[in-house]
Amino acid sequence: MSFEEPPSPKKKKKGTSWSSFILLGLALGAGYTWFGHLKQPFPELKQWQRLWAAGHDFIKPLIDKNNSTEENTPPTPVAQNTEDIAPETVANPEVKPSTANPKPVASPVAVTSPSPPAISKAQALWNKKEIRGIYLSRYQITNNASEAKIRERVRFYKSQGFNTIIHGVFGNGCSMYRSQVMQKTFGMESCPNLFRDQWLDWLIDEAHLQGMQVHAYFEKGIKLDKNSPIYDLAVQEKWLVPGVDKTYTYIDHYVLDVKVPQVSQFFKAIAVEFVQRYPKIDAMQWDDYVGYHAELSPEGAESSGKKVDRTPALSNFMKTMVQGVKQANKNVSFDVCHHNPYWSKRYFAADWANWD
Repeated sequence: MSFEEPPSPKKKKKGTSWSSFILLGLALGAGYTWFGHLKQPFPELKQWQRLWAAGHDFIKPLIDKNNSTEENTPPTPVAQNTEDIAPETVANPEVKPSTANPKPVASPVAVTSPSPPAISKAQALWNKKEIRGIYLSRYQITNNASEAKIRERVRFYKSQGFNTIIHGVFGNGCSMYRSQVMQKTFGMESCPNLFRDQWLDWLIDEAHLQGMQVHAYFEKGIKLDKNSPIYDLAVQEKWLVPGVDKTYTYIDHYVLDVKVPQVSQFFKAIAVEFVQRYPKIDAMQWDDYVGYHAELSPEGAESSGKKVDRTPALSNFMKTMVQGVKQANKNVSFDVCHHNPYWSKRYFAADWANWD
């Protein structure tokens, strides 16, 4: 796509052309003479002269006024009282100010560039909280990367202006790292992958050396798709709420019911285990899939057809999980990437403004 330069605006004509007013005067005069001729076959010459003089006297002031505002440059203002002006600034050097009751002349003041406004304490704190992050999905580092390669990559992100690395460590119902909670609950250590636990240790260590942060991202939250290794068990144990979640149009998702004790206990345990396994992690961030879409089932109904408000159960679940994480590692920040408060509460039963 090319962007053409817009045509330059036409310059406004300065003043008014004399020819326009001459033609106007002639037209008026001719008309007047014509009507007068109907009554007097031979009008006197003085009648035409009077008409021309009247037209000229009426039009000339308009022309002079128009020309003075358009063509002439604004006149330089002249001080009415030269006593208020220093002698060197008087327009006419030959005219000297009156010596009667002379007023003191202020000494010239050096003009300096204004200093930049001081940064307030609040602004300084806000600047420290600014996040320029790069997101790595949970399958992005699964290529047998060495410690040197991971540290080199972190330094590269730093050189590009990033201060935060957001790394996926959990998603689709299972962890990327080897988890005792996963083993105890589902009989498997992690999602099928090549992830090595040391990778995240190296990533966190090098990021901190570079003055950066690492946030652990729990993708998909409490949602699964049919490729999840725990999907069949969740269906068998009736851990899923009825219906299909269509928030993401390309994949059908199924949402775990946090009112089921096994579900809520698993998520709390997996979150606590992670902040204990990686105590130097800066933040734990959960996906916006911590919620129940309003169209998950007809009018949010269970199989019985009764309307269900899942907001209280979800709020209680999140508060319990946050408390557990803070008790296990008080230095970690617990974050949720969600919609604005109105949409999240109305359409996803996620009243996160009251999750503390």
